[in-house]
Amino acid sequence: MHSYFKLSPLACACALCSAMAQTTPGEIIITGNPLGREQTSVPASALGRSDLIERGQSTLGETLSGLPGVSSTYFGPNASRPIIRGLDGDRIRVLNNSASSVDVSALSFDHAVPLDVLSTERIEVLRGPAALQYGGSAVGGVVNVIDNRIPREPLSGLSGKAQLQGATGNRERSAAALLESGNARWAWHVDGFDRHTGDVRVPLSVACDKTGETRYAARICNSASQSRGGAVGASTFWDHGYLGASVNTHQSDYGTVAEDQVTIGMKTTRYALEVQQRQLPGWFESVKGRLGHTDYRHTEFDNGAPGTVFANQGQDLRIEARHRALLGWQGVLGAQVESGRFSAVGDEAFAPFSQTRSQALFVHEVLPTAWGQFNAGARWESVRVASLGNPSLDRFEVGTRAFAPWSLAAGTLVQIAPAWRLTGNAAMTQRAPKDYELFANGPHLATHAWEVGNSQLGLEKSRSLDAGLAWQSGPHRMGITAFASDFDNFIALLATGQTQDSLPVQTYQGVKARFRGLEAGGRQRLWQAASTLDLDWRADIVRARNDSTGEPLPRIAPLRLGATLAYAQGPWHAKFGADWHAAQHRVPAGSVATVAYTLANASVSYRQKLPGLTLDWFARIDNLTNQLAYSPTSILTSTAFGKSPLPGRSFKLGVQAGF
Repeated sequence: MHSYFKLSPLACACALCSAMAQTTPGEIIITGNPLGREQTSVPASALGRSDLIERGQSTLGETLSGLPGVSSTYFGPNASRPIIRGLDGDRIRVLNNSASSVDVSALSFDHAVPLDVLSTERIEVLRGPAALQYGGSAVGGVVNVIDNRIPREPLSGLSGKAQLQGATGNRERSAAALLESGNARWAWHVDGFDRHTGDVRVPLSVACDKTGETRYAARICNSASQSRGGAVGASTFWDHGYLGASVNTHQSDYGTVAEDQVTIGMKTTRYALEVQQRQLPGWFESVKGRLGHTDYRHTEFDNGAPGTVFANQGQDLRIEARHRALLGWQGVLGAQVESGRFSAVGDEAFAPFSQTRSQALFVHEVLPTAWGQFNAGARWESVRVASLGNPSLDRFEVGTRAFAPWSLAAGTLVQIAPAWRLTGNAAMTQRAPKDYELFANGPHLATHAWEVGNSQLGLEKSRSLDAGLAWQSGPHRMGITAFASDFDNFIALLATGQTQDSLPVQTYQGVKARFRGLEAGGRQRLWQAASTLDLDWRADIVRARNDSTGEPLPRIAPLRLGATLAYAQGPWHAKFGADWHAAQHRVPAGSVATVAYTLANASVSYRQKLPGLTLDWFARIDNLTNQLAYSPTSILTSTAFGKSPLPGRSFKLGVQAGF
């Protein structure tokens, strides 16, 4: 049950997140550091269980939004994916326990990621070139959602957690619980969660036509949701390894916000098998394998009547083998196979039935040196995308495209002084187009467009650099990272000036694009006696341009500055913070500019220890001043402006019990 994790000092400085890990026994290595070295050049961050209790939202994107370099697609409170360094969609890889999360959330902004933080132990974010080992679809970064549904270490006795929480802004009522037990040879895990929310309160009256009659209320129309799920898992252990399996399900019914009478009913089931053998004889020290199968389906209901049905069935297999040192090099070799079968049945199916299959080989190597370390990696993929048309619609092209993308990356860490580290990473990455980018042809109401694919698209190619400087002295730390990415054949959805069925026609085209940005943050200890007072600060900025047209790229976060005062005394912790978002006027034609806004928040927590039981009480106020604001990274800001501002003031109260 207990989740322990450790970030290296460099990773902490590069992460610049408010939740910095405490060193504890039983370390778990971050996603971008498979060799588990104390130092790494990887720009990474992690949110542990206590951080997820404090800042967890109903969507993955909103939970992570606000970390330096991370924003959210925000399609209302029920559907949002992370944006990392200005890149979103299929350029961000969402993983579950380092395995593919099979869904259709990258296909459309109104499709939710079927993961809930109530059942999550921690979330890791890996930025930039270091994400190479996870493929071209991770050119922007990796988000790894980690749970303990497959126990990876022996357990002793019975342990458990239960959590209750509620909130005023969305009338949330949530509950979650887990139990774990085991001995030196066996361990089992069971968990479940249930979350109910109502329409979200906002600082103005919003029009709603849910029942055929227009009404106005200070809540986002059609933003209620119900989510539930659970899992069972078990593992058997031997002297130097384990074998585990789990099955989990996630169901959600939620409003789509952009359309007052449209809701989505989603269900996904995942089966997973994981095995590891350590202390092998010969060249390899250890081998780890993961096998998963996922069945995903959601139905879009219009005023209660079933409409378009989206389904995705996928399998993934990943094998990693760590070899013994060779000429000073330590490394991991691996292979990955993924397959998926997608279908959309209904009048609003804008992408055809399709099959996608990929195979990959990858290597990640590290050379420790007297001054730091050098690392390098490579990945080769073979991708086949086939359009099968649609038996009910004749507008889709039928055909097959094959691609062979490859990627290279290198990085270095230099210990320039005892408290100072310099890092750098570079990568050349190629990404194969997705099925909808190649073969789409239909109405996509979430983007208010008729989308048309381009079956002649080639590989999307990018060259990326980042450089970071980190300093740490006792409780004080600071870090800054600069990054740059240049794309050839950046696959963008662009307007054509034509219309079809009263919708503007947009086509996928390859353009040249560039991204530039900075991420910075740190902590300053202001007071230390019987209590402590720290100042956490953070900042980031991204500039992105379509070099083929000279216009800015859409949905890019502006300059953001934030600070938090954190007070701790014994079992008490309190925080007060604010984040300022600059106005975003760098938008392409047809997009809506947004004005500057500031969001303030405050929280307090108390740990109560009872015989055999620990209670963690927590309370938080979000958007303390009830500021009216619109997200510059949300497509709703341009397609349905006024319908979905960011949530207004909300008070959350909860407790987690552990034994």
